Amino acid sequence: MSDTVSRRSALRLLGGAVTVAAAATGALAAPARALAPRTVTPVSPRVETLLALLTLDEKISLLHGAQDPHSLGQAGYVPGVARLAIPPLRLADGPAGVRVTQHATALPAPVLLAAAFDPVLAREYGEVIGREGRALGQDVLLSPMINLIRTPYAGRNFETLSEDPLLCADLVAEEIRGIQSQGLIATVKHFAMNNQEQDRLTLDVRIAEQPLRELEFRGFEAALAAGAGAVMGAYNKVNGAFACENKPILSDVLRDGWGFDGWVMSDWFAAHSTVAAITAGLDMEMPSGNYFAGALKEAVHSGSVPEELVDRSVHRVLSVMERFGLLDGSAPARPDRDPQAGARTALKVAKAGATLLHNRHATLPLTGPAARSIAVIGPTGTIPFVSGGGSAHVVPEHAQSPLDALRARAGQGARVSYALGEDIFGKPLPGASSGADFEGQHVAPGATWTYDGTLTVADPDEWTFCIHYSGDRPKVFLDGTELFPPAPGLGEYFSGGLVGAAPDGLAVRRRTLELAAGAHRLTVTAKGRTAGQLFRLRRTTGATRAADVAEAVRAARAAASVVLFAYEDATEGADRTRLALPGHQNELIAAVAAANSRTAVVLNTSSSTTMPWLDHTGAVLQMYYPGQEGAEATAAVLFGDCDPGGRLTQTFPVSDTRHPVAGDPRRYPGANGTEEYSEGINLGYRWYDTEGVAPLFPFGHGLSYTTFEYSGLTVRPDGDGLAVGFTVRNTGQRTGITVAQVYLGPSPDLRLDQARRALAGYRRLELEPGGARQVTVRVSARSLSSWDPERHGWVLGTGTREISVGVSAREPRLICRGQVRSPEPAGQP
Repeated sequence: MSDTVSRRSALRLLGGAVTVAAAATGALAAPARALAPRTVTPVSPRVETLLALLTLDEKISLLHGAQDPHSLGQAGYVPGVARLAIPPLRLADGPAGVRVTQHATALPAPVLLAAAFDPVLAREYGEVIGREGRALGQDVLLSPMINLIRTPYAGRNFETLSEDPLLCADLVAEEIRGIQSQGLIATVKHFAMNNQEQDRLTLDVRIAEQPLRELEFRGFEAALAAGAGAVMGAYNKVNGAFACENKPILSDVLRDGWGFDGWVMSDWFAAHSTVAAITAGLDMEMPSGNYFAGALKEAVHSGSVPEELVDRSVHRVLSVMERFGLLDGSAPARPDRDPQAGARTALKVAKAGATLLHNRHATLPLTGPAARSIAVIGPTGTIPFVSGGGSAHVVPEHAQSPLDALRARAGQGARVSYALGEDIFGKPLPGASSGADFEGQHVAPGATWTYDGTLTVADPDEWTFCIHYSGDRPKVFLDGTELFPPAPGLGEYFSGGLVGAAPDGLAVRRRTLELAAGAHRLTVTAKGRTAGQLFRLRRTTGATRAADVAEAVRAARAAASVVLFAYEDATEGADRTRLALPGHQNELIAAVAAANSRTAVVLNTSSSTTMPWLDHTGAVLQMYYPGQEGAEATAAVLFGDCDPGGRLTQTFPVSDTRHPVAGDPRRYPGANGTEEYSEGINLGYRWYDTEGVAPLFPFGHGLSYTTFEYSGLTVRPDGDGLAVGFTVRNTGQRTGITVAQVYLGPSPDLRLDQARRALAGYRRLELEPGGARQVTVRVSARSLSSWDPERHGWVLGTGTREISVGVSAREPRLICRGQVRSPEPAGQP
């Protein structure tokens, strides 16, 4: 049975078009959009004429990247055809802002945006990126990323949205509408199953049809229904074939099933073939033309690739360009940047996504004496942690430090002290035997600086060496071992948003090892090359760490309250190796919390984190990577100027051994080149329910500075879905935010895998003290349905089903059982 036929059959079974996931939330006033196959763009006379005029060489030039003769620092470039007035395309990274050489608005990480549970805000986020992309000379945005959060170790969890497919679908659809409303072409990525960085270039992801359809594909389908112009193929394999030459997903699903009429590009260097790739449905190879340049021309001449396939891909690219007014000059003039508007949105998103995880004895908000005597501790207290590393890194025009923001907010007369606590950039190296100075060595252009001497260690200790450099990384050997060898894969290219660069912009690498007491041979070679170089060699040791912690403890004891900033620095190209905070931050937090019970920990982390110190701290505020306005947003939440509006979009596990992919290398990171998604549909919070494992914090969790009461649950049929009604009242003394979450239990009539509870809708609410609101959240037919792999289609889950409304996946406030009936006349197939 073809996929298209099966989808039509499924729509008949559901009594009409399945509505887009965004409508299930009840959060949008716009009409629901169908997730049925999109209507193919009508044949364009202009595109047909251009195809007839293009030579084979010109056609092929539109299907691969090239060197931009006037680069703006963007990721990719596709030359146009000047004689036919086909303009070039510039393609920029942009999950949290436009990544070019010029300054741009650094928005909060997408995972923080998602924490707001607000599709309307996601559209505004997209509008800022869309406007800036066009203002900065770009035509295509290589974003958004919507691969689901499957493992807490994945290095790009901060770049994506959630472990839940409904929430992901809602948000990506609105972000794309926002981006493209400004005339910038959005590229949804990475299709498909790029849920980790480790071995992503070669890994074969094995996943069954039902979880593939119900989980990962839901966001992509919603993105295409929202009109995304382009799709980026993933590096990894999916069920045996590389994603960029995978006919079942590129042609059978993407084209025939969903009616996608835009173009598919490869991730950078993710193409592996010519014939198989273009036949399967890949249209463009990026960033160059290893397979889609000379090799493609040769394949056409030899007959192994019909020229009609080249025409098909060119038609797709040109059709999208025409849709955005790039072929006839009808695209609106490029706007000027509006940094103030971008900053306002960045601040709004950071406040909305700030997630209060823990708040004992009303530690937050800071009021009274606690707001007038504060010790700020931690390196990210003075260094703005704006964004993660890799292709997501954006350099803003400005970013205030949290310490400055807190001092400004505390006001004149308040005492706000600071202690480093954890040194991440090292202290000057003690003098070596020759007295060499490793603090700020300048190597002239063309010169080479060398050192060969002895480093004397007084006592056995753990040493972390830090090399800071502006040019080629100096070679440093200790006792014959190179301390900073080249990183594997793309690790040399991608660096973290915080620890990868010193405050003055020098690149930084680290190496930790145990050193015995005595003399150690140290050799250093630094080359100036053509531009010269500045480098430093530094260290931290157990002794220096003890001194830093002691200083932090003294500051904590002398203050009425503590705000301790902790970090974890993630980047594309590498996964995390553990869930604990890096370095010795856990010991620092424990020592400071023991000295002052009113310690609020602010987490600038990419994803979930274990917290062995949790019960001893006063509060924990999750801020992820909060963008350029993160310091002001953090201060506003800490002082209670706004309610912490965020909720977790991923489950936080208790430990490295208690999460969905723990203990089974076949699930993560893979074994013998293959990774098995054997958890099936039980991704994220669904796994915790199925296995009876208690998380540290559940999906959807987040605290307010006020309290809410839920009452009056009703459920009634609503077209091909359900309408869930209830009342929410603010029973506290402050204006606050709650996110009402509707969860759906399994259908007794389906003999398919089903989650014990799955998010089926939600509504973000802000209420004044004593205020109440009647809420209706619509549950769509898609949320009520499961994918039947035997029928290759959606089937409605009828029968009596549990429906709950709560404030997280583990905290129901209201529960009832409702009857789901098929709207079909009896006997209809």
